[in-house]
This record gives sequence, structure tokens and C-alpha cells, in this order.
Amino acid sequence: MNILMLTNTFMPYVGGVARSVQSFADEYRRQGHRVLVAAPLYKDTPRSEADVIRFPAIQHFNGSEFSLPMPVPGRLGEALRRFQPDVVHAHHPFALGGTALRVAAAWQIPLIFTHHTMYEKYTHYIPGDSLRLKRYVMSLVTGYCNFCDAVIAPSETVAALLRKRGVRTDTTVIPTGVETEKFIAGDGKAFRKVWRIPTDAFVVGHVGRMATEKNLEFLAKASIEFLQRHEQAYFLLVGSGPMQKEIQALFEARGLSRRLRSAGLLQNRELAGAYKAMDVFAFTSHTETQGMVLAEAMAGGVPVVSVDASGVREVVSDGYNGRLLPYDDAALFADALLWISQLDAAEKRRIVGQARLTAAAFDISHTAAKAVKLYGEMIEQADMKKRSNSKPWAGARRGLQSEWRIVSNIAKAAGTLCLPLRGEHDISMRLSVHTAYGEE
Repeated sequence: MNILMLTNTFMPYVGGVARSVQSFADEYRRQGHRVLVAAPLYKDTPRSEADVIRFPAIQHFNGSEFSLPMPVPGRLGEALRRFQPDVVHAHHPFALGGTALRVAAAWQIPLIFTHHTMYEKYTHYIPGDSLRLKRYVMSLVTGYCNFCDAVIAPSETVAALLRKRGVRTDTTVIPTGVETEKFIAGDGKAFRKVWRIPTDAFVVGHVGRMATEKNLEFLAKASIEFLQRHEQAYFLLVGSGPMQKEIQALFEARGLSRRLRSAGLLQNRELAGAYKAMDVFAFTSHTETQGMVLAEAMAGGVPVVSVDASGVREVVSDGYNGRLLPYDDAALFADALLWISQLDAAEKRRIVGQARLTAAAFDISHTAAKAVKLYGEMIEQADMKKRSNSKPWAGARRGLQSEWRIVSNIAKAAGTLCLPLRGEHDISMRLSVHTAYGEE
């Protein structure tokens, strides 16, 4: 099978979507499929890449860490003629998402879309952020979903939310897989030695992009409260971003900077070692569609303390493989960390074993197989449609239809800007009531 994947974020950028695309692409290839990835060009992009097409991009869009790819007409043409794609998989609805729609129409092949991100949670990166802008974004995404042949949701929570918002396309739940063997093999003792963490220290860890939407100020304050109760505890932070300095300042203000270790971006063996150096993984984001780092931590035998949120409740089970807390409360979160730190040896073995069992269900070999099965089903349906509509002018009609879909979706989304607001929590309901989506 020849799989074309289009994404607005990809390596060497380090983020959840980029890692997901890379993980799936690698596993598809291990399973004998061909993969071509279309992605933005970054400053540190390798000079030579196999099976990757790069698009010029606006770097650090609006001061963020993101790059905005500029879909250049014809950029993919020759590559696609050589590659002969069987299926198109879009990982974003904007920018290269439009290119994916056009390619699927031109080649008469199915378009699959993975809803990786709660896009309305990221509108603070766009000038003029407002509740109306959030509603506009949700409308665009919902419309795009309904132009696709299949939608993948990383969790049941996201799948239910998409249906509530008006997505009619069949939605399949397929989490991003984790290379569990990699994280099982991590060397935590070596990592602690490099980063001068005592062997008898209790380490609270976190891995992720250091951005405002990740609720990291709360994480830092709750962890500080725990460190004040536990004199042998350390906090290990893995990742980079604008919140890194703010977290450092919070620890310094409480006189705890000597027990903070900020390791920056880590990958592969170093990342696996970082997880294995932790005694508990702390997670407080409310913006995830899937907590991939939760499964990675559990693969390394690390229980999780997290606040209940989409993409989290499908992984963390309270009292089974960690603690799942109902809301943000620093004292409650610190209590949960303390509970983990006070487990006796037998209870700790139980919870660590159950964390590893949870991670095993998210192994990339299983999730990639589910995606390939979905591709095959969609390709078979597309072939049936192709045989029933082989008229000479059908190709031109499909091209015009794809352009009309893009324009009409923008127009429908713009119409939501005129609807009255009743508050942030009412957006999803009003969106599904007032906005119609689908084919023209």
C-alpha cells in the first residue's frame, strides 16, 4: 500500500503530532508499506531525506513555535506520479489539509483525517483571539471532517465530541501508538547520574512542550507544594518552550531551584532514560486529544498523576495505574503525589505492573495495524465508486468540487461569526444547532 501523509508539523520539530506522524510512518514501513510525507521546511531540516517532500513555511508563526506551510501549486505533482498513492492521510485541516483534499479528488483515492488537536484551544496564537474565533475554527474543522472519507479520533472522548459538533463522517478511534520496547529499555540510573539526581530521591517528572495551553503554571505550583512536603523529592522537566523560564522563576521564588532539573528536548535513548529516572509522571494539560506521553511513561513502568481531561481518562485509571483527579487543585494534586511516594513495595509493584499493561495496549504495532485496516476498507470503497463513475469529465468535476468544498466551508464558518454568544461552555451546542455541514 502507498500511503501519502500530509502534516503541518514534522521532524525535526518536536511535538505530539510530529512524533505521531513519524511513529506511524516508521511502523507502516516496517509492515511493508510505502510512505511519502509532505511537511513544512524547517531551519534544521536534514539536507537529505528519504520519502519526504518539504514545503516552504513561515517560521515561528505569530511568535509561536509553529511553522505555517505554504502549499505551492504543483509541488507534489512529479513526486506523486512516481509514488502513485493509494490513500491520502491528512493530519491537519488547514494549510496542507487543503492540499490533501485536492490530491484525493484528483487521484480518486480516499482521504483520511486524524483529529489530533483541539484547535480552539490554540487560537491565542492568532491575532484577535475571541470566543467567536474559537467557534469559527471549530466550524472549519467540522466541515473538513465531513469532506473526508473517514476520520480518526485518538480517543473515545474526542470521537464523542466530534459527533456532538456535527461530524457525520464515520469516526474510528485509533490512538497514536508507542514504541513500548524503546521505553522499557531506558536506563534511569545512568540518567540520574548525568543530571546529578540522588539515587534515593523521589522524582516527579513531566515531558512535553512548555507552552501556556499546557496548564504548566498549575503543574509547577502543585509540584512545588509536594516538594515542600517531601524533602527528598526532585522535579524533572523534559521539553522546551516559552513557559520554561516561568517555571524556573516559580521554583526560585520558593527556594527550590536546586531540586529542579530542566533537561530540555530529549529523544530516543535519552528520553527513555528520563522516563525511567522518574518515580511518578505528573500531567495537568486540558488540551490533549490523547496523552501519548502518558503511555510512554507507563511503558517505562512509571505511574501517572493527572487531572481528568480528554485524552487522559482513556489512559489513566484512578488507583489502578496512577491517580486521576477530578479538577485542578494544587493541594489535592500534591496529596496524590504523596500517596504514590508512600506506597509500600508490594503496592508499588502492583501499580507499576498495571501501568505497563496499560502501555502494552497502545503499542504502535497494534494501532498501526488498525489504521492500515481502515485504509484498506476505504480504498475498496473508493475503487467501487471509481468503477461506477468513469466518465471522461469526472476528473474535472471532482477538481471543481474539491475547490467548492474548500470555499463553501470557509463561508459557512464565517457565518458563525455573526451568531450571538452565550458563553464559552455553550459554543459546542450552538455550533451543532446553527451550522450545517457536508457535501454540496
